[in-house]
Amino acid sequence: MAESFNIPRHWWGKIIGGLLGLFRGGLTGAILGALLGHMADRFIAAISGVGTTRDAFFQALFCSLGHLSKADGQVTPAEIQMAESLMARMQISGEERQRAIAFFNQGKQADFKLEESLRTFVQHSAMRPDLRQMFMGILVDAAFSSGRVTSAEQSVLLRIARELRISQQVFAAMLFAHQGGAGAQQSQQQGQQSSPGVIRPSLDQAFAQLGLQSTASDAEIKKAYRKLVSQYHPDKLVSRGLPEEMMEMAKTRVREINVAYDQIKTARGFK
Repeated sequence: MAESFNIPRHWWGKIIGGLLGLFRGGLTGAILGALLGHMADRFIAAISGVGTTRDAFFQALFCSLGHLSKADGQVTPAEIQMAESLMARMQISGEERQRAIAFFNQGKQADFKLEESLRTFVQHSAMRPDLRQMFMGILVDAAFSSGRVTSAEQSVLLRIARELRISQQVFAAMLFAHQGGAGAQQSQQQGQQSSPGVIRPSLDQAFAQLGLQSTASDAEIKKAYRKLVSQYHPDKLVSRGLPEEMMEMAKTRVREINVAYDQIKTARGFK
């Protein structure tokens, strides 16, 4: 018996567009039709993938939180309160709350495989560094909920950062935002100002916040800044799979980007 021939869903737009174009305009029409079909495929994939991305984000986040909380051997009352506060901020209740708790408990298990649990979210966020950094930022905030981060917790955070392909400089900048008491005091002594609730990073970390090296040109800096601010626009984040309830964290990320950009502008001397 002949095997069935299955055409991937993301090819249908190109095939149909190409055939229609071929009938109407020959080879040139086929090419134009295939291009239009490709654009349609991408649009449909983006729409259909939003819910999947949100689910992947949700599951990976609470599994990771459970694993992080158990990293040093026990889950403290502060860590439980942290998870409950996060659920409240995300307006999670009812059946979805029970799912979040189940994922949290799953992450606490001794045989939990962290990297494997992140795989689906990694796949769905391959072109979404903003979602990955948002995800990482939540975990860093959670790790500091008890006031300090143990070496075991930092090890878990580092494993997650590596799996999400977050650079060491960006990861260090996230930690610095919480550990920056001394750095913040030094900045104030030097007369430097930053946005409320955002610690001023080092210059190298400021470049890392924009995804750049310190050798970047002024034009590259401006382009990266505009791109990041656009990526973190609330409407775009919701349309791409980030829950609406996470908008406050997105606003914090925008403040960090602005602080970094202002610092680089001052150091470079451009407006």
